[in-house]
Amino acid sequence: MPRARAALQQPSYWADARAHLMKRDRVLRKLLPQYEQGMLESRGDAFVTLARSIVGQQISVRAAQAVWDRCEAAVPRVTPKHMLAVAPTTLREAGLSQRKVEYIQDLARHFEDGRLHAKQWQHMDDEAIIRELITVRGIGRWTAEMFLIFYLLRPDVLPLDDIGLLAGISRLYFSGEAVSRSDAREVAQAWAPYRSVATWYIWRSLDPLPVAY
Repeated sequence: MPRARAALQQPSYWADARAHLMKRDRVLRKLLPQYEQGMLESRGDAFVTLARSIVGQQISVRAAQAVWDRCEAAVPRVTPKHMLAVAPTTLREAGLSQRKVEYIQDLARHFEDGRLHAKQWQHMDDEAIIRELITVRGIGRWTAEMFLIFYLLRPDVLPLDDIGLLAGISRLYFSGEAVSRSDAREVAQAWAPYRSVATWYIWRSLDPLPVAY
Protein backbone atom coordinates (compact mmCIF):
# COMPACT_ATOMS: atom_id res chain seq x y z
CA MET A 1 0.00 0.00 0.00
CA PRO A 2 1.42 3.44 -0.93
CA ARG A 3 2.42 5.66 1.96
CA ALA A 4 0.14 8.56 2.74
CA ARG A 5 1.61 11.89 1.73
CA ALA A 6 1.57 14.80 4.14
CA ALA A 7 -0.47 17.82 3.10
CA LEU A 8 1.70 20.39 1.37
CA GLN A 9 1.89 23.95 2.66
CA GLN A 10 1.68 26.83 0.19
CA PRO A 11 2.80 30.47 0.54
CA SER A 12 0.15 33.13 1.10
CA TYR A 13 2.10 35.68 -0.95
CA TRP A 14 2.01 33.84 -4.31
CA ALA A 15 -0.64 35.96 -6.07
CA ASP A 16 1.00 39.19 -4.92
CA ALA A 17 4.37 37.90 -6.09
CA ARG A 18 3.05 37.01 -9.55
CA ALA A 19 1.51 40.45 -9.95
CA HIS A 20 4.72 42.16 -8.83
CA LEU A 21 6.97 40.12 -11.14
CA MET A 22 4.75 40.59 -14.17
CA LYS A 23 4.68 44.34 -13.55
CA ARG A 24 8.44 44.70 -13.01
CA ASP A 25 9.95 42.27 -15.53
CA ARG A 26 9.07 42.08 -19.23
CA VAL A 27 10.42 38.53 -19.59
CA LEU A 28 8.42 37.21 -16.66
CA ARG A 29 5.35 39.06 -17.97
CA LYS A 30 5.39 36.62 -20.89
CA LEU A 31 6.64 33.59 -18.96
CA LEU A 32 4.31 33.43 -15.96
CA PRO A 33 1.03 33.10 -17.90
CA GLN A 34 2.42 29.86 -19.37
CA TYR A 35 2.36 28.33 -15.88
CA GLU A 36 -0.96 29.23 -14.31
CA GLN A 37 -1.09 26.00 -12.32
CA GLY A 38 1.19 25.11 -9.43
CA MET A 39 3.28 27.03 -6.95
CA LEU A 40 6.05 26.64 -4.43
CA GLU A 41 5.11 24.06 -1.78
CA SER A 42 6.58 22.95 1.53
CA ARG A 43 6.36 19.38 2.81
CA GLY A 44 6.49 20.73 6.36
CA ASP A 45 9.32 18.41 7.41
CA ALA A 46 12.73 20.00 7.93
CA PHE A 47 14.73 16.76 7.88
CA VAL A 48 13.03 15.45 4.72
CA THR A 49 13.56 18.75 2.91
CA LEU A 50 17.26 18.84 3.76
CA ALA A 51 17.77 15.16 2.96
CA ARG A 52 16.05 15.60 -0.41
CA SER A 53 18.26 18.62 -1.11
CA ILE A 54 21.34 16.50 -0.49
CA VAL A 55 20.00 13.78 -2.79
CA GLY A 56 19.36 16.40 -5.47
CA GLN A 57 22.87 17.85 -5.48
CA GLN A 58 24.40 17.86 -8.99
CA ILE A 59 21.73 15.64 -10.60
CA SER A 60 18.57 16.42 -12.55
CA VAL A 61 15.16 16.89 -10.95
CA ARG A 62 13.91 13.65 -12.49
CA ALA A 63 16.94 11.62 -11.41
CA ALA A 64 16.75 13.04 -7.89
CA GLN A 65 13.09 12.04 -7.60
CA ALA A 66 13.85 8.49 -8.73
CA VAL A 67 16.67 8.09 -6.19
CA TRP A 68 14.56 9.62 -3.43
CA ASP A 69 11.68 7.24 -4.13
CA ARG A 70 14.05 4.28 -3.70
CA CYS A 71 15.51 5.74 -0.50
CA GLU A 72 12.04 6.30 0.88
CA ALA A 73 11.13 2.69 0.15
CA ALA A 74 14.25 1.47 1.97
CA VAL A 75 13.26 2.82 5.41
CA PRO A 76 10.06 2.44 7.50
CA ARG A 77 9.80 6.22 7.77
CA VAL A 78 12.06 9.05 6.65
CA THR A 79 13.17 10.32 10.04
CA PRO A 80 16.61 10.96 11.55
CA LYS A 81 16.23 7.88 13.75
CA HIS A 82 15.39 5.56 10.85
CA MET A 83 18.08 7.02 8.59
CA LEU A 84 20.68 6.30 11.27
CA ALA A 85 19.38 2.77 11.77
CA VAL A 86 19.47 1.75 8.10
CA ALA A 87 22.67 0.17 6.78
CA PRO A 88 24.72 2.45 4.53
CA THR A 89 24.81 -0.31 1.91
CA THR A 90 21.00 -0.17 1.72
CA LEU A 91 21.12 3.51 0.86
CA ARG A 92 23.91 2.87 -1.63
CA GLU A 93 21.72 0.26 -3.34
CA ALA A 94 18.96 2.88 -3.57
CA GLY A 95 21.28 4.97 -5.75
CA LEU A 96 23.07 7.29 -3.34
CA SER A 97 26.79 7.83 -3.61
CA GLN A 98 28.87 6.90 -0.59
CA ARG A 99 29.43 10.57 0.10
CA LYS A 100 25.73 11.41 0.02
CA VAL A 101 25.02 8.51 2.40
CA GLU A 102 27.55 10.00 4.82
CA TYR A 103 26.02 13.46 4.42
CA ILE A 104 22.45 12.29 5.10
CA GLN A 105 23.48 10.27 8.13
CA ASP A 106 25.51 13.19 9.49
CA LEU A 107 22.44 15.38 9.02
CA ALA A 108 20.38 12.81 10.93
CA ARG A 109 22.88 12.88 13.81
CA HIS A 110 22.65 16.67 13.99
CA PHE A 111 18.86 16.41 14.34
CA GLU A 112 19.03 13.56 16.86
CA ASP A 113 21.67 15.33 18.98
CA GLY A 114 19.78 18.63 19.02
CA ARG A 115 22.64 20.52 17.39
CA LEU A 116 20.22 22.25 15.01
CA HIS A 117 17.74 24.80 16.38
CA ALA A 118 14.85 23.66 14.21
CA LYS A 119 12.15 25.10 16.46
CA GLN A 120 13.70 28.56 16.18
CA TRP A 121 14.14 28.66 12.39
CA GLN A 122 10.80 30.31 11.71
CA HIS A 123 11.97 33.31 13.75
CA MET A 124 15.55 33.53 12.44
CA ASP A 125 16.69 35.55 9.43
CA ASP A 126 17.93 33.86 6.27
CA GLU A 127 21.65 34.36 6.83
CA ALA A 128 21.52 33.11 10.43
CA ILE A 129 19.86 29.89 9.26
CA ILE A 130 22.41 29.46 6.47
CA ARG A 131 25.27 29.85 8.96
CA GLU A 132 23.81 27.13 11.15
CA LEU A 133 23.05 24.68 8.35
CA ILE A 134 26.46 24.84 6.72
CA THR A 135 27.98 23.33 9.86
CA VAL A 136 26.50 20.00 8.66
CA ARG A 137 28.66 17.93 6.30
CA GLY A 138 27.44 18.14 2.73
CA ILE A 139 25.35 21.26 3.27
CA GLY A 140 26.74 24.33 1.57
CA ARG A 141 25.09 27.61 0.79
CA TRP A 142 23.10 26.18 -2.17
CA THR A 143 21.51 23.43 -0.07
CA ALA A 144 20.75 25.88 2.72
CA GLU A 145 19.08 28.21 0.21
CA MET A 146 16.97 25.35 -1.13
CA PHE A 147 15.85 24.78 2.46
CA LEU A 148 14.91 28.42 2.88
CA ILE A 149 12.85 28.27 -0.32
CA PHE A 150 11.25 24.85 -0.04
CA TYR A 151 10.76 24.39 3.71
CA LEU A 152 10.48 27.87 5.17
CA LEU A 153 8.92 29.32 2.00
CA ARG A 154 11.06 32.44 2.30
CA PRO A 155 10.02 34.74 -0.56
CA ASP A 156 13.25 36.56 -1.43
CA VAL A 157 16.05 33.99 -1.78
CA LEU A 158 18.34 34.22 -4.84
CA PRO A 159 20.45 31.03 -5.18
CA LEU A 160 23.30 32.31 -7.33
CA ASP A 161 25.10 28.96 -7.18
CA ASP A 162 22.17 27.19 -8.84
CA ILE A 163 23.09 26.04 -12.34
CA GLY A 164 19.44 25.86 -13.39
CA LEU A 165 18.80 29.47 -12.44
CA LEU A 166 21.89 30.65 -14.33
CA ALA A 167 20.97 28.52 -17.35
CA GLY A 168 17.45 29.92 -17.36
CA ILE A 169 18.63 33.51 -17.09
CA SER A 170 21.09 32.84 -19.91
CA ARG A 171 18.36 31.50 -22.18
CA LEU A 172 15.62 33.97 -21.30
CA TYR A 173 17.62 37.20 -20.91
CA PHE A 174 20.92 36.78 -22.77
CA SER A 175 20.00 34.71 -25.87
CA GLY A 176 21.95 31.74 -24.57
CA GLU A 177 25.19 33.56 -23.79
CA ALA A 178 27.00 32.56 -20.61
CA VAL A 179 26.08 34.66 -17.59
CA SER A 180 27.99 35.43 -14.41
CA ARG A 181 26.67 35.64 -10.89
CA SER A 182 26.93 39.40 -11.25
CA ASP A 183 24.75 39.30 -14.39
CA ALA A 184 22.17 37.18 -12.58
CA ARG A 185 22.16 39.46 -9.56
CA GLU A 186 21.56 42.48 -11.79
CA VAL A 187 18.64 40.82 -13.59
CA ALA A 188 17.14 39.78 -10.26
CA GLN A 189 17.11 43.29 -8.82
CA ALA A 190 13.69 43.81 -10.38
CA TRP A 191 12.36 40.64 -8.74
CA ALA A 192 12.85 41.70 -5.10
CA PRO A 193 11.17 41.08 -2.69
CA TYR A 194 10.03 37.91 -4.49
CA ARG A 195 13.23 36.47 -5.91
CA SER A 196 12.34 32.95 -4.71
CA VAL A 197 9.17 33.06 -6.80
CA ALA A 198 10.95 34.31 -9.91
CA THR A 199 13.55 31.57 -9.46
CA TRP A 200 10.80 28.95 -9.22
CA TYR A 201 9.35 30.10 -12.55
CA ILE A 202 12.78 30.15 -14.18
CA TRP A 203 13.15 26.51 -13.10
CA ARG A 204 9.72 25.71 -14.53
CA SER A 205 10.77 27.12 -17.89
CA LEU A 206 13.58 24.54 -18.02
CA ASP A 207 11.83 21.41 -16.77
CA PRO A 208 8.15 20.41 -16.99
CA LEU A 209 8.51 18.65 -13.64
CA PRO A 210 8.28 21.28 -10.87
CA VAL A 211 11.28 21.40 -8.56
CA ALA A 212 10.35 20.10 -5.10
CA TYR A 213 12.29 19.23 -1.98
